[in-house]
Amino acid sequence: METKLNQLLANEDEFFRFMREKYPIHFNSNIFLRDIQYAVFTYFNLKGEKIKTPQAEELAILFTKSLEEKGKLVMLSHNTWKVNFIVEDFVKKEELSETEEVSQ
Repeated sequence: METKLNQLLANEDEFFRFMREKYPIHFNSNIFLRDIQYAVFTYFNLKGEKIKTPQAEELAILFTKSLEEKGKLVMLSHNTWKVNFIVEDFVKKEELSETEEVSQ
């Protein structure tokens, strides 16, 4: 379990880019434990590292605790956080081109 948690922590950007394909993630948006759990489950299974739902839930809890300690997530309730970070890589290409057009 610790190995998979370390994988998530070492690849946060990759994980959130993967997660953003299905869930809207941006600065100040809400993020829910279940969404993270399903993303963790899918992320590892697509990588060929089969995990079960209870493992995905435990990893999601540990992962969110770590992100909360780093200040990247702000707890709103026991299963909801506010996203407190911006990573340019998360911005979709369409959003970047729209921003560039507006600024020109």
